[in-house]
Amino acid sequence: MSTVTRTVANHICLVTMNRPEALNAFSTEMMDDLCEAFLTAAADSETKVLVLTGAGRAFSSGADLKSMGVQSAPPKHGLKGLLETIIDFPKPFLIAANGLGVGIGCTILGLADVAFAAASAKFKCPFSALGLTAEAASTITFPNLMGHQQASWTLLSSEWLTADVAQATGLVLSVFPDEDLMTSVLGHAETLAALPLASLIQTKALLMRTRKEGLKAAVAEENAALDRLAGGPANREAVTAFQEKRLPDFRGL
Repeated sequence: MSTVTRTVANHICLVTMNRPEALNAFSTEMMDDLCEAFLTAAADSETKVLVLTGAGRAFSSGADLKSMGVQSAPPKHGLKGLLETIIDFPKPFLIAANGLGVGIGCTILGLADVAFAAASAKFKCPFSALGLTAEAASTITFPNLMGHQQASWTLLSSEWLTADVAQATGLVLSVFPDEDLMTSVLGHAETLAALPLASLIQTKALLMRTRKEGLKAAVAEENAALDRLAGGPANREAVTAFQEKRLPDFRGL
């Protein structure tokens, strides 16, 4: 079974991260499947808008720590390939964060053209608590969206953000009651899908023209920093504590 589902209707491609039993944690397989979904939507002439959400009660709980070091095959795209594909995606990209977003489940909000959240959603960047550092170009997108001080606190402190705070600080555009989230987000997607695709693509290209290379450079630098820190003493202790369930607040479950 694919870790990602993809449906197209009314020129809207709805992509759903489909690992609800793992709270849609990013395994190597899911990163590859998600990358393929973006590549397919980019090439699909019927798709004008892509909406990303999660199955079940979480948007995404971040990197799948339980699968670390047990991948059976090397990734086709990996984290770098996924993030660069999202940055290069030429059409409007909306997020419907239906539940908690941790790690990349939070930082990916900064790569959306517009992000929305359910009222019960909450977000966390636990990189410092894991002995790691930020990713998904969040060292650029978060300051641009939230301002330097709020972005610094969010990325450094490993503290939770409620949906309302995420909206107040600019990380998401709007917050909707849980039961209204998908209807509301798809309504926004329909507004865009009713417009000429060439105009949508051209406008997004202009919006991205001064940002794209900087975002890709940030991804490369952040990934290099992650590689340096991964497996270090602080990271090893944090992962062991998580696996032994000694981090009860890590995912707020």
